Amino acid sequence: MSVLLLTNDDGVHAAGLAVLASALEDLGEVYVIAPEREQSACGHALTLHRPLRVDRIRERWFAANGTPSDCVNLGVLGFLPAAPVLVVSGINHGSNLADDVTYSGTVSGAMEGTLLGVPSVAISLADGDDFGEAARVARLIATRVLVEGLPTKTLLNVNVPPGVPRGIRITRQGHRVYTEKIVEQRDPRGRAYYWIGGGEPRWEALEGTDLAAVHEGFVAVTPVHLDLTHHRALAQMADWSRALTAQLERSRGRAD
Repeated sequence: MSVLLLTNDDGVHAAGLAVLASALEDLGEVYVIAPEREQSACGHALTLHRPLRVDRIRERWFAANGTPSDCVNLGVLGFLPAAPVLVVSGINHGSNLADDVTYSGTVSGAMEGTLLGVPSVAISLADGDDFGEAARVARLIATRVLVEGLPTKTLLNVNVPPGVPRGIRITRQGHRVYTEKIVEQRDPRGRAYYWIGGGEPRWEALEGTDLAAVHEGFVAVTPVHLDLTHHRALAQMADWSRALTAQLERSRGRAD
């Protein structure tokens, strides 16, 4: 039977992860490797300067003292009895929309699976703690990916609205405009410490984006490509190489 690897950034004991595992249990042999504690907003961090330790929670469930990306590396590179055919990260408690994908541990778990050559999906519930609809969506999408696969270097970032979705839309990544600020406070000894936050984000209500879809009550399925090259900029900057090379040579001449 094919192996499916599940992870998350809310921690191995999170309710969304348990619901996800139940929803996918008959699609393959489901293994869970997840952080032993919450790793929200950890981004695509890897642990390189200390050893990773893995504890068995129960059959095919493991907790690691690392990030979601660490967990996926463990699962894909040899910890499991067979390489997984699918990585699913979630169900996250809270949305991962627009530019938030750059911070999200949930999405980064799927990114790591994609970089390692395994079709990968990240799934998040925008609000609330009723994961039933999100699990149903996760099963549908996982089944489709297992049959059809995904394009190279592409993961699916799935965001489910609260309540019963009106449908499913294939969307592009939106853009949030943050008004956050640094909040300075003092500890009992009078030393300053800081919180990042305190503002409410605004978002561009553009048709076709993940933000617009979830706002209108639809599931947003966004294909995220991991080639970050701006290909249009390559053409626009074609003359930079010659000009910068000439400037570099002139600067060497002045230095000599």
